[in-house]
Amino acid sequence: MSTKQQPTTSSSRPPVVVVMGHIDHGKSTLLDYIRTSNVVAKEIGGITQKMSAYEVVHKTKVEGKSVEKEITFVDTPGHESFNAIRARGASAADIAILVVSAEDGVKPQTLDALKAIKNAALPYIVGISKIDKPNANLERTKQTLAENEIYVEGYGGEIPVVPFSGITGAGVDDLLDMILLVADVENFTADTAIPAECIVVEANRDKVRGISATLIIKNGTIKTGDVLVSGNAISPVRILENFLGKGIKTAKPSQPVRVVGWSDLPEVGGRCFTFSNKKDAEKFIESEQQKAAAAKAAAKASGTGTNNIGEASEGEISVVPILLKADTSGSVEALKYELAKIKIDRVVLKVIASGIGDIGESDIKTAAGNQKTLIIGFNTKVDASTKQLAERMEIGVHTFDIIYKMTEWLTEVAKDRAPKVQVEEQKGIAKILKIFSVNKNKQVLGGRVESGTVSMHDEVKVMRRDTEIGRGHIRELQQMKEKVGTVEEGKEFGAMIESKIEIAPGDRVEAFHIVTK
Repeated sequence: MSTKQQPTTSSSRPPVVVVMGHIDHGKSTLLDYIRTSNVVAKEIGGITQKMSAYEVVHKTKVEGKSVEKEITFVDTPGHESFNAIRARGASAADIAILVVSAEDGVKPQTLDALKAIKNAALPYIVGISKIDKPNANLERTKQTLAENEIYVEGYGGEIPVVPFSGITGAGVDDLLDMILLVADVENFTADTAIPAECIVVEANRDKVRGISATLIIKNGTIKTGDVLVSGNAISPVRILENFLGKGIKTAKPSQPVRVVGWSDLPEVGGRCFTFSNKKDAEKFIESEQQKAAAAKAAAKASGTGTNNIGEASEGEISVVPILLKADTSGSVEALKYELAKIKIDRVVLKVIASGIGDIGESDIKTAAGNQKTLIIGFNTKVDASTKQLAERMEIGVHTFDIIYKMTEWLTEVAKDRAPKVQVEEQKGIAKILKIFSVNKNKQVLGGRVESGTVSMHDEVKVMRRDTEIGRGHIRELQQMKEKVGTVEEGKEFGAMIESKIEIAPGDRVEAFHIVTK
């Protein structure tokens, strides 16, 4: 395994770059322009399966000579809900580009992306996009950057800044040159002579090909015949593909590759190690499991373990069981991140299972143990037989292709499922002025409404010197010897109140009603 061997023959490797920023600030447009301009056209047409990472070749000048250099880009989603993926994406990268629109300046997701970059301790370049737009204003954009403590070159700081347009291509070559310059300064190296250590950037389950994972090689070399381990997932390297989907025999540092044939879905953002045989790989998994079990036992013994909120007692909270299915493991992570943001009093959204691929009959059967379970699919399908089974078992199946639509719907479901509690709401307060008669529990009295209203059939609290001494019920209510339904603030009234407590002049009665919330 690469972590147990020290590099002996290190050499420079291509930088791995992640592009981040606010939604609609031009990240996808930039990546599309780079991909179409720096990958041979016939090769672009050969990409049959989208990978979340790819290589480009950029021509630049080195000591006056034109040379070609490789750069690897990790394509991470830009929407705020994919924060967890962006953070993982940053961990796989060497350099980040923080894209900021020349029209809009810094936005909340700009700062969110910057936080992920800083947490990963990445050197970064600010790319000011959309310079071709009529409302583009470079100076104003740099000012908003400074206002948010992002100090670029020429504006009080040392962070490289490159204006560009992903539509016209203006400035894109300068941006790629800056990436290579930062890479030279950082001096990224690797040793091709050792087993590879990688980062998982995507994982998918396909009905035909099985489980595949996209990896970025951080150090060492992968070759066919090796065995890969990521968490508890293991894969012999029989099918090794480059970002174009072409089969290859070996893969070098910084190269994005797809490996097909995993025993289970590797975790996105997880580390991946290479072994020469399956026996050594299995020994490593066993060793890591023992370490994890020991750490868990130690945490439990010290009282630092965390309780599962989903195990809270009935009556305190309502647990909404959810089974998640999505098109990719990255989407599953994004959905879980969104679910964690939904906060409804006395309700817990608990993911009981998750998976990749279309919703099938096995998912319905898994959910059937609790009819409160919701099956939620994102970019997935449900066939007719599965729908019929779900209807027979009264299991709710709901599919979405826009995350915020899912969160809006699920928020309403969570509100509906919140435990209903009865609360007392005050209607009005009246001061008792005189007692006319007492007949067992029925007391005829006069009073004045001090606030709110008092109505026929109201329940009342009898208050003496701000302390509740008993309760009663208004049986009759009169004004000017005429029966009325309600008496308003400032008005005097006569009433018959049924109460076991003897009411006295000077007491106050607080009218209330019980509502369910």
